[in-house]
Amino acid sequence: MSEKTTPLPELRIGHVRGVVLHKWQRTWEERYRNPLLIREVSDEEQLSGLRDGSLDMCFVRLPIDRDGLHAIPLYEEQMVAWVAKDHAIAAADEVTLAEIAELDDTVLTELDAIALDRVLAGAVLVVPMSIARGASRRDLVFRPVTDAEPSPVALAWRVDSEHPLIDEFVGVVRGRSADSSRTQKERATSRTRPAPARPRSRNRRSHPPKVRRGH
Repeated sequence: MSEKTTPLPELRIGHVRGVVLHKWQRTWEERYRNPLLIREVSDEEQLSGLRDGSLDMCFVRLPIDRDGLHAIPLYEEQMVAWVAKDHAIAAADEVTLAEIAELDDTVLTELDAIALDRVLAGAVLVVPMSIARGASRRDLVFRPVTDAEPSPVALAWRVDSEHPLIDEFVGVVRGRSADSSRTQKERATSRTRPAPARPRSRNRRSHPPKVRRGH
């Protein structure tokens, strides 16, 4: 009889609307065989899965209650005004909060079940750009709100979590290379099974590393 194969540990990851994980998923799949189980969560429930143990990590929007949680800030998103195509804001390239207020229209900040219907009726919905861009609504347009505070995105997980894949995924998100000493150490002490490395051509000439200049 053949021995049963022990299932590989999986990592359950949540993300709020607008956060795209494709780049990190590709990197993970190139390095590891451990599956990622990914699901979208609402902003209101972004910590619920971490608290109740149904998620191991979650991409969240700050600020959050950090009690019992680790959270590493990743990036900030531009806020936009999302309006109907015939709205006055649609004629501008950008807008300020004062200009929105002068219009005396209803201003929404939460994308709930009826928010877009209200936008089509004349309301202004202020959301992170990725949310408006990802919806691809032809009847709506969005314009940057130049003086609105940006929306910070962070990766959070429980302080008391002992999941063996968390440090590995943090390394992927932070851009740590597969050959870094820290990644090798974590891999040696975790229960992960890395994917086999791709062979390098012996005929490839070595080139000096490219210098990445600051912007």
